[in-house]
Amino acid sequence: MEPIEMVSLDEMVPEDHLVRKLEKAIDFSFIYDLVEDLYSDRGRPSIDPVVLIKLPFLQYTFGIRSMRRTIEEVNTNLAYRWFLGFGFYDKVPHFSTFGKNYERRFKDTDLFEQIFYRILKQVADRGLLRAEHVFIDSTHVKASANKLKFTKKVVRKETRAYQSLLEEEINADREENGKKPFPPDKWDREEEKEIKESTTDPESGYYVKDEREKKFAYSCHAATDRNGFFLASIVTPGNVHDSHIFEPLLNAVKEKVGKPLAVAADAGYKTPHIAKVMIDDGIRPCLPYTRPRGKKGYLRKSEFHYDSEKNAYICPNGQELRYSTTNKQGYREYKSNGAKCAGCPLLAQCTQSQNHVKVITRHVWQYYLDQAEAIRLTPENKEIYARRKETVERGFGDAKEKCGMRWTTLRGRAKMSMQAMLTFAALNLKRLACWTWESPEPA
Repeated sequence: MEPIEMVSLDEMVPEDHLVRKLEKAIDFSFIYDLVEDLYSDRGRPSIDPVVLIKLPFLQYTFGIRSMRRTIEEVNTNLAYRWFLGFGFYDKVPHFSTFGKNYERRFKDTDLFEQIFYRILKQVADRGLLRAEHVFIDSTHVKASANKLKFTKKVVRKETRAYQSLLEEEINADREENGKKPFPPDKWDREEEKEIKESTTDPESGYYVKDEREKKFAYSCHAATDRNGFFLASIVTPGNVHDSHIFEPLLNAVKEKVGKPLAVAADAGYKTPHIAKVMIDDGIRPCLPYTRPRGKKGYLRKSEFHYDSEKNAYICPNGQELRYSTTNKQGYREYKSNGAKCAGCPLLAQCTQSQNHVKVITRHVWQYYLDQAEAIRLTPENKEIYARRKETVERGFGDAKEKCGMRWTTLRGRAKMSMQAMLTFAALNLKRLACWTWESPEPA
C-alpha cells in the first residue's frame, strides 16, 4: 500500500518563483475598488474580479498565446493556481469567462488604464521611477487579419492636430514677406486618399515597411523612463505615422507623471513641429542625425548657406536664391535666377530644371530643427539618446519575445489597447517585483 503524504500547495511553489515575486510586489486587492461600480448585488455570485484580472496578467507575463491556452496551463501548473488563490481541487474558470466579462463589464471603461497607472504609482512610491528623461517610440503588432482580404476605400486625409496653428503661421509669414494670406476657402479643400481596409479587422491599418513586409497591423506608441518602466501608451492603426502621436503621448506623460527635462526619439519624430513642441515647452530634444535627402551626385542643401538677414540662400558659386513664396505645406520657397545659372560651372550638379532655376525649401519652423541639431552632438544629448536601446527598444523587445506581443489574436482597437496596457503593466510589475525581491531567510 502506497504511503499517504500530506502536502500544501504553498510548499509546491519554489520560494524564488516569479509568481511569488509578483504577489509580494503589489497587493491586487486594489482592483475591488476599481470595479465596484461595474458589479451588481443581484443574480448569481460572480467570478472574483481579482482572479479575472490576474488571468490576463499570467497570459502576458509568461507569453501564453491565448486565454484558452492560459486556462489549460492553470489547470496543470501549481504555481499559477497558487497565484490565482486556487487550491488543488478548485474549479478553474472557462476560457471564455474573461471575454464575456470584458464585453459585459469592462468594455468602454478605463479599467485597464487605471490598473496600469496603479502599478506605475507603486513603482514611483518605491523610488524607482526616473522620468526626468523620457524615451518615445512605437512598434507594430500584426493584426489578426489576412493581408490578402481587403477592400479598397477612398477616405479623407487626416487633419494634423496642429493644422490651425500652422495655417496661422503660414499666413503670418506670407504677409511678413509681402504676399497675400491664403483665403479660408483655400484651406477647406478636402484631400482624399485610397487605402486598403481589412474585411476581417477594419480598425487595423495596412502597414508597408518594404517589399517583403506588408501586413495589417496596429501601432503601439509608448514612452519609458530611464529605468525602462513604461509611462504611457497609445494604440493606433498601423498606417498612422509616429509623428502624429508624439504630442498626445507626451501630454499623457506630463499629465500622469510630470514634465520631463528631455525627450529622446528616433528619426521618425524629427519634424519641425515636434522640435517646436519640445523647445517651446522647455524640454530638451534628443533627436538623431538624419541623412541628407536628394539625388546622389548633386549638391546637398547643406552646401547652400542660409542668410537670415537677407532671408535668402547663397549657393556655392555665390548666387542668391531669393524668397519666392510660402506654400500651403508651410515651406518657404527660394529660387535662383535662371539666366545667371545657365552659365554656372556647377549647373550639372545643381539642378535638372529646363529653365535652370534652382529651388530650395525651408519650413517656417525650421529654426526649431536647427536648435535641436545644434545640441545633437553635445555629451548630454549623446548620453541620453544612447539609452534608447536600453529602455524603450528593450521594452518592446521583451513585449514581443517574452509576452507574445509580436501579433495579436484580438480584433478591434479597443481590445488591442487593452492588450497593450496589460502587457506594459505586466512588464512594469515584473521589473518592480524583481528589483524589490528579497529572498526569504532559509528555515
